[in-house]
Amino acid sequence: MIETHATIDQFLTRHTQDVEAAVRDAAAREIVPRWRRLAAHEVDHKSGPHDVVTDADREAERRLTAELPRLLPGSVVVGEEGVHADPSSYEAIRGDGPVWIVDPVDGTRQFVRGETGYCTLVALALHGVVQASWTYAPALGLLATAVRGQGARLDGEPLRTGSPEPGRDLRVATSHPDFTTAEQKRALLGLRTDGVTPRPCGSAGLEYLAVARGELDATAFSWELAWDHAAGLLLVEEAGGTHLTRAGRPFDIRGGNTLPFTAARDEATARRTVELLSAAV
Repeated sequence: MIETHATIDQFLTRHTQDVEAAVRDAAAREIVPRWRRLAAHEVDHKSGPHDVVTDADREAERRLTAELPRLLPGSVVVGEEGVHADPSSYEAIRGDGPVWIVDPVDGTRQFVRGETGYCTLVALALHGVVQASWTYAPALGLLATAVRGQGARLDGEPLRTGSPEPGRDLRVATSHPDFTTAEQKRALLGLRTDGVTPRPCGSAGLEYLAVARGELDATAFSWELAWDHAAGLLLVEEAGGTHLTRAGRPFDIRGGNTLPFTAARDEATARRTVELLSAAV
């Protein structure tokens, strides 16, 4: 069992590229061949009409669930499809051992429609703290990585969020209304004000990448599922950004957050976004 950050650091020094290879391989074998080629029997729904799953999701996660613990003995995988089959497996995120947090196809609806806006998200966490992350968008040819304390990179080049240009409207990607409660809808209405241009989000992982690249100023998300957020939150942090909940605290992947929360290019943008989200509640 891996018990210390020092050991995780040693693992990442030696095996970051092996994890990247595993992510690329899962996408190449299970996701890309099905993109724009899905048969009707390969698409299903879970909790409702907007909660789509495909054979690409299931098979890519199955492959990563076999490969990642092999690279890091004593680790476990918490994946979106595995948790759907066994909800109790999510508790591993709150445990003491190293956890791989996996979303095999983030942006499944876009994937099903044959669009390019989907990605594979993998994060490695210990004691509720994300240590490293991989965001791979095969249709876009992009791979973003982050290691805690070592920065963020896109295809090997350093990523920096920068700060929004003074005087320009803030560009904010928000939770889709289908996935918000009445209170969260009221909070998100706070962003409909002068100086802010909100829009519904696509793939959460790609929205985080847009923040890390300085193409999007902030997000405003209303759900906590770790596989959607863990990889991107570290990517934004290591690129120079930050994240805050409506309680003014960083987002905790183990849950219990005051929602909605934001990830933003800089501290000032995060605080302004949280203030606007809180004003209408």
